[in-house]
Amino acid sequence: MDFVPQTARGLLSLSRQWRGNVAPSWADAIAFLLLAGVAVLVIQGAEGMIAPLARLDIAPVTLDPANLPGYALRTTLRMFAALGASLVFTFVIATLAAKSRRAEMVIVPALDILQSVPILGFLTFTVTFFMGLFPARQIGVELAAIFAIFTSQAWNMAFSFYQSLRSVPTDLEEVTRGFALSPWRRFIRLELPFATPALVWNAMMSMSGGWFFVVASEAISVGDTRIMLPGIGSYLALAIDHQDFGHVGWAVAAMAVVILLYDQLVFRPVVVWADRFRFEQTASAHRPRSWAYDLFRRTRLLPVLFSPAIGLSRALLAIDRRPARPARRRAEERSSAGRRLWLAIVVGAVGWAVWLIASYVSRNLAPGDVLDAFGLGFITLLRVLVLIALASLIWVPIGVWIGLRPRWAERLQPVAQFLAAFPANVLFPFAVIAIVRWQLDPDVWLSPLMVLGTQWYILFNVIAGASAIPTDLREAAGMFGVRRWQWWRTLAIPGIFPYYVTGALTASGGSWNASIVAELVTWGNRKLEAAGLGSYIAQATAEGDFPRVTLGIAVMSIFVIGINRLLWRPLYTYADRRLRLG
Repeated sequence: MDFVPQTARGLLSLSRQWRGNVAPSWADAIAFLLLAGVAVLVIQGAEGMIAPLARLDIAPVTLDPANLPGYALRTTLRMFAALGASLVFTFVIATLAAKSRRAEMVIVPALDILQSVPILGFLTFTVTFFMGLFPARQIGVELAAIFAIFTSQAWNMAFSFYQSLRSVPTDLEEVTRGFALSPWRRFIRLELPFATPALVWNAMMSMSGGWFFVVASEAISVGDTRIMLPGIGSYLALAIDHQDFGHVGWAVAAMAVVILLYDQLVFRPVVVWADRFRFEQTASAHRPRSWAYDLFRRTRLLPVLFSPAIGLSRALLAIDRRPARPARRRAEERSSAGRRLWLAIVVGAVGWAVWLIASYVSRNLAPGDVLDAFGLGFITLLRVLVLIALASLIWVPIGVWIGLRPRWAERLQPVAQFLAAFPANVLFPFAVIAIVRWQLDPDVWLSPLMVLGTQWYILFNVIAGASAIPTDLREAAGMFGVRRWQWWRTLAIPGIFPYYVTGALTASGGSWNASIVAELVTWGNRKLEAAGLGSYIAQATAEGDFPRVTLGIAVMSIFVIGINRLLWRPLYTYADRRLRLG
């Protein structure tokens, strides 16, 4: 065990850095001001989150544009808190699903169910739970809002990371076994770096997707509970209620400024950093760039300040000297009896849950209500399939074009994030006015609102897939004169297919979720309703009809799991077996 030598080397490196030229530069001054400003804003926003709940009545949300900077700060903190929780959830749950066959049998179907559960369905139960944990404090409602945003971010990131871990190139896995790396070292040295580029793009998409539901999470309305947390989402909801297009514009402008700031200060530097982990043998001629990334690289004091943490991480890796597992199936997978027992436990737990739901619904509803819910589910299913097909035809070619051109990806990244973050709620008034004026059919023309916030999952994943295609393969295709359809068939489609499946699966689940707000829209006193399961759940939630909310969520989960098992999972398996690099 070389823990002591490793630690000594870290301390020696630290002392050398201190003896060297560590005089602050202009880059250190700018970086310090940026970090200090962010710290002050975080502290200021956190103080508001833990204030007494009665303060919301004393200082309610208003349409004064002067309050928008404070509202934007609170919304940004909620979204980054949810993103941090989503990252932790992804690393733990997705890794467990990819490493353990038994865990996969539970986790993957559970993720299918969870991504189909609408945010309003979570709010129905979580608001009361978190408010009970922190009575008379805003932190309870804040946690409920953060959890709601978390549910719009975590599932996409978990699916992406799971897919990446399942598609690690075979030759690289053989190298790790040849060097006898332990499972932890293999994860740190190979699997995590390989999955990082796709995870970064999906984190950006999840951040943007959170904006789609920020109105529902900040303007909480469940039964008799009405709470409006300070934020851009509640500001936008209030402007829509007042039919005030001017203040709707102020909310959209504030959202655009926030997206631009965190794109330049957070996501753009992370994209540049993650580019080093791309799997390729030939370096790309064009790399992404970021002024913030270059700024922090020029600093002299930051590397010295962070060197103890780096030394500690290296020391922890030095401790882990467990031998690698033999290159054969795990004992749990070889034991047929153990697998059968585990399968029986899983089936029993699922059966018990189904029995609980069925008994609860049967006590409060008639069989005709169940048939009506399934009929509405088939209508929403048809909408989802048609919309995903149309979105794929549009965004797959565009995503491939952007992903293969880093310079254009750099320019279009903030634009794509803004479009992905643009809340469909802003377009509801125009949709209502247009449908009423031209007497259009709401069952048809409200449908596009379902895919407005979810189509970007396809675009971002395709961009990530296209950018991950090794440069040497692109150059080989150009050298051999591979063009047009042959190029798509032999290079582009195989390269992006695993990523596309992840994006399409998440977009499909998100479209089911979005049906809650898209099939039932209001503008002032005008209400338009499209027949479907989403409007059924929305109406039941507004009325506080918990039996129908439970029934609607259960039926939606059945449909989502069914389509995933019949369509998306077979495509996942095909991509894992036939389209892996190496």
